[in-house]
Order: sequence, then C-alpha cells, then structure tokens
Amino acid sequence: MKKLLQVIIFLATAALAQAWQQVNESAPEPPHEFRAAWVATVYNLDWPSRAGLSAEAQKQELLAILNKAVQLKLNAIILQVRPNSDAVYKSSIEPWSAWLSGPGVNPGYDPLAFAIQEAHKRGLELHAWFNPFRATISGRPVGRNHIANRQPSLLKKAGNTTILNPSNKSAQQHVMRVILDVVRRYDIDGVHLDDYFYPYPPHNEIADGKSPAERRAAIDTFVRNLYTSVKSTKPWVRVGISPFGIWQPNYPAGIKAGVNAYEHLACDARKWLAKGWVDYLAPQLYWRIDSDQSFTALMEWWSSINPNRPVWPGIASARIKSSEDPGRPASEIAAQIDYSRRMARQSCGQLFWSWRSINNNAGGIQKYLKERYSGYAVPPPMPWSGSVRPARPRARATDDGRTTTLSWEPTDGAARKWVIQAGKGKKWKTIAILPNTRRSVPLPSALFDGCNRIAIRPISACGNSGTPAVLAR
Repeated sequence: MKKLLQVIIFLATAALAQAWQQVNESAPEPPHEFRAAWVATVYNLDWPSRAGLSAEAQKQELLAILNKAVQLKLNAIILQVRPNSDAVYKSSIEPWSAWLSGPGVNPGYDPLAFAIQEAHKRGLELHAWFNPFRATISGRPVGRNHIANRQPSLLKKAGNTTILNPSNKSAQQHVMRVILDVVRRYDIDGVHLDDYFYPYPPHNEIADGKSPAERRAAIDTFVRNLYTSVKSTKPWVRVGISPFGIWQPNYPAGIKAGVNAYEHLACDARKWLAKGWVDYLAPQLYWRIDSDQSFTALMEWWSSINPNRPVWPGIASARIKSSEDPGRPASEIAAQIDYSRRMARQSCGQLFWSWRSINNNAGGIQKYLKERYSGYAVPPPMPWSGSVRPARPRARATDDGRTTTLSWEPTDGAARKWVIQAGKGKKWKTIAILPNTRRSVPLPSALFDGCNRIAIRPISACGNSGTPAVLAR
C-alpha cells in the first residue's frame, strides 16, 4: 500500500511537471508606463533620514523605500547621487557627501552600488540624479577634496550657496567628467538632471560677465554634450531633465509665472526637447489643474513640442495639504495622473516629488496610486537609441501544486530584463519584472489561478520588447 501511494504521488508530480509546454504562440505587449519617485539626499529630505546613521541603518532605510516602491507598482527610483558637488557613491573625483556620514566621511559601503543591485533585484530601474552646478550650501562644511577647496576660482556666490560657474568650460568639463565616471562604472538605468542651472531669482545675477543669451548658449552646449557623451558610452542609459515647469510666462497663452526659466535660469528646455537632446523631459508641473499655472494647459503645451520624445510630468505629491497649497487633496494628484495618460502623445509616465510624501501617504495618496497602478508596467522603449529586439528564449515550467517554477535560457544576448505575463484568452496580466541575471524564478501557483498561458518576454537595454516564449497547459 505504501509503495502504491508513492507511485501515485510520483505519477501525479510528473504529470504536474509536464503541465506547461512551450508553444508557438504570442502574447500581447505588457503595459508601458514610466512610474518614478524622486529620492532626495540633500538636507536628508528623503534618504537617509539623517546624516551619521550606520551603514546597516542606511541600507535598511533604502530597502524599505525599494520594497514600498514595488508594493505601489512604481518601476523607477530617481536617486540623488550628487547633491552639491559631492558623491553618494565611491568616487576618486569628489568627496563623500556630508548628507551620508559627514563631510568626506566614508559611510562604510557604496550606497549607489547597493541601491542598483537591490533595485534591479526587485525589477526597478535606478536613475542617478545629479545636481550639475551646485557646490556648497549655507556654508556647510564639505570634504577636503571638494571642488570648492581645490579650485575655488571656478565658483560663484549665489546667495547663501556657491555654484560652479555654468559658463566656465573647466567647470563644465569637471561636471561632465563626474557624470560620465558614474555612467562607465555603475549599471545605472538613467542620468537625471534637475532644474538648477543658473540660480533662481533673486540670486541669478551672479558675477560672470555673461548676457542671458550667452548663458543659454553655454547651458545648451553642456546639455548637448552630455546627451551625446552618455549615448556614445552606453546608448541604453536614459538621459532625462526636469526643468522648471514653465518655459516662459504666457507659454502657453495665459500662463502666469514669477520665474522666467529661459531668461533667469538659462534653461531653454523647449530647445532641448525639440532637438532630441533628452530621452524624456519631466517638467515640474507642480500646480493644480485649475490655476493660473494650469497643469493641463502646460502638459498639453510641452507634449506638443516633439512627437518623438516623451514628456512625463513631475507631479507634486509633496504639496498635498502643504503650506504651499493647504487645501490640495490627494485626488488632485490622481486627476493629474489620469490627464497625463490621456495627453501623452508618445508614451505615458509620471515622476513624483518626492518620496517622503508618497511614503507618508499624504492625504491618502497611496489609495489613488494603487487604483491607477493596479498592475505592473514596463518603462517605455527608446527606439531612437537602439532598434534591437531580443529573440524568443527557450522556456519551461514545473508545478508542484503550490509553486510554479519558471526557467528559461536566452537565445541571444540582447535582453536587459524579463517580463513574466500570465493569461487566459484575451486577458493577460504582468506578474513580475526581473533582471537579466535571472534564469529561473519560483512563483506561487495561485498567481496563475485560472490562467492557461505564461509568457516570458525579453526586453532589450533600450526597452524594446522581444519575442516571448509562451507556455501553455
């Protein structure tokens, strides 16, 4: 009797193991949308919670951010790695950031390397955010080999900060060297710049002897050179910029602004978008839909500039019930997500400022995110950076009734990540996004309940969708 039972169990297990077979079928494209949050290190706004935490405490805080991002079905983190000419990573060019463990103090690990590794494990992209020209803040101390100490002639005073002179070629070369060093040494998915080029008024009149037009020309040169340099190094690394949300007052008609980014900041983001010097633009559209700086009017204007480059708005979740906008409900953010999806002429995406408001569930924002991000999405492709589409992998699956284990082998070297989909008939869902290093994954069989198809789809480094292997039962 005992032997008979063993035979029955063996035969049942064998039948389950053969339940899934690769078939010559296809599967629908997974949803594509860029869903990101900025994680600021400056002033310890988002991470780490304060300077001087132990390496383990910093790691645990960062892991909590990544885990929550996955839970909310975001797919990218924009991590500030250079807040003020310092480094949130191991660098031979600039000192360790004071926001980690003190000015020039080694935190005991490499935060950027750790963040990349852990983000990729979870199917998240990790974009390195650089403030290009800010040097010192409010007289706060900096590391011994900081540029302010080594080459003070490159600095200009701007209120209680100093900046690297944006029009100075040596200053630009230094910033370029810093950014490209990170691109070469780290497996980042993107290079991201914020809105600080020349300082905001009233400190924009720094003593550099340059006219507004000369300043714009200098910044244009920097942006163009940055884009071409990153792309020639690693074509798949996204280059994105998040400028002030209004190019100039009255663009579009009726839009009011106290800041003229074109004149004051030397920020001609309209040109950068039109010329294709960015892979995406994320203008900071931090205002309400119904305001003198209408989110919808601005979104429509920016999106009309270049049909071949996406505009993914920066959305101010930080302003929910804030001192800047005391009555703003979280539903305003939800409406902005909805509108950005309708308005996107190229591809959908949103970036949230910043992580703290998301994590703290300001105004109940997480409920609205979960409603809109009910399933996983893959960041949109960049076909202008590469047209390769990965080939169909060889795949198999075994099922013991509790766990379905998927295994696959690529047939070329073009995959950057893998998307796992499950479906029945015309209904499909994305259940996992995995890094290229994975070749097998155990998943709860309940995820496939009612499904009779599994697709294992390769995604190229430039985000192009490859041919999926489809398993049927």
